[in-house]
Amino acid sequence: MSFQAYIDNITKITGKKPEDIYNDALTSKVINDTITATLWIDWLSKTYGLGRGHSMALWKYFIEKNWIAPKKSMIKKNT
Repeated sequence: MSFQAYIDNITKITGKKPEDIYNDALTSKVINDTITATLWIDWLSKTYGLGRGHSMALWKYFIEKNWIAPKKSMIKKNT
């Protein structure tokens, strides 16, 4: 599955665009200075029923948008 297919599928599964999920994450205070991929995956699983693959696609998407900046992420930002 391509990266864009993951993002498109997330919208189909949740009925929300990544921007909506970002706003929900801010409201829930899951996005903070101590966010980790594990916490992210757990929150998305509980909140939206997403699995690891979809959660990690959103993790990468959020990092590329500079919406999150986890200290331990191995994902390189496109600059």
